[in-house]
Amino acid sequence: MVFKLITAHEVKAGTTIMVEGHACIAKSNDISKTGKHGASKCRIECIGILDDKKRIVAVPGSERFDVPLIEKKKAQVLSIAPDNTMANVMDLESFETMDLPVAEEARNTFNPEDQVEYMIVDEKIKVIKRRL
Repeated sequence: MVFKLITAHEVKAGTTIMVEGHACIAKSNDISKTGKHGASKCRIECIGILDDKKRIVAVPGSERFDVPLIEKKKAQVLSIAPDNTMANVMDLESFETMDLPVAEEARNTFNPEDQVEYMIVDEKIKVIKRRL
């Protein structure tokens, strides 16, 4: 689901945009003017939210990007897979249980019965961090 559209000039560090069909967080945006009559170019470095892949895009400054709607919710961990890549969690609002992939930086940081935050991006879900 798309929240709004922004131009490449408006992308700042920390902005969430859709790049190549993946929701990404922008890390930097280098804007350069090419010449007397040339259009500006933007080189945007970003990291995928769900797949943690680094993406670099060079586009004209007038290029438009979708800003996705990201939902953050709370859940309680019921169990963790032995390799710490998946967690069985229960949503604290709807009491729905689901198996979710765990972000690499969040692995080995929580135990069963801990509360965690997970995000829903474009109908894909990922556990991102432990709630204190």
